[in-house]
Amino acid sequence: MTAATSGPPAEPSRQGTLLLLVRHGETPTTGMVLPGRAPGLHLSDRGRAQAERVSERLSCLPVDALYSSPLERACETAEPTAARTGLAVKHDDGLLECDFGEWTGSAIADLAALPEWQTVQHSPSAFRFPNGESFPEMQARIVGAMEALCSAHAGGVVVCFSHADPIKAAVAHALGTPLDLFQRIVISPGSVSAISFVEGQDPAVHMVNSTAEPLSGLRAS
Repeated sequence: MTAATSGPPAEPSRQGTLLLLVRHGETPTTGMVLPGRAPGLHLSDRGRAQAERVSERLSCLPVDALYSSPLERACETAEPTAARTGLAVKHDDGLLECDFGEWTGSAIADLAALPEWQTVQHSPSAFRFPNGESFPEMQARIVGAMEALCSAHAGGVVVCFSHADPIKAAVAHALGTPLDLFQRIVISPGSVSAISFVEGQDPAVHMVNSTAEPLSGLRAS
């Protein structure tokens, strides 16, 4: 009988940190107004149903931590998941909506008529909202938040409740997509996007804008 070749044991596969980026549910002004960081905007009935659906889809995952943008619509989306998991929701300013400055509260139809709107859509890396945030600043902010959460919960599953533009920017960064193309990514209300991080490797994007399929396959319980 030939002896088995000796050698160092194979390195076990490493399970990375899984971040789930959840866009808040619909509000009465979704798709019509650029609410930004203005306070007092709450979920609609449809938005609350979307939040419940998110919690149901997450029930099959071993969630370690919940984080949310401090804005009401994001926190309300997190509430059903917090109730189901028994985890407290921690606020993280890195998950905040983009600061739209003087455009906050404006009707999207009115903004779309401005020449600057073309820059927002096609060259966002060159645009700063009047007295607000630039797109590169927004992207750096949420990417920094994700890196901090990966360090704080290495190997775990972290659910982050945020907003469309920051999630789009985070997904673009993980994919290696230039910021000027990030508007091609669609992030719907109540959707889940999943990115895993293993130290020393590029991020892996498992799903984007998922609103229906099961999440159980993302991580063994």
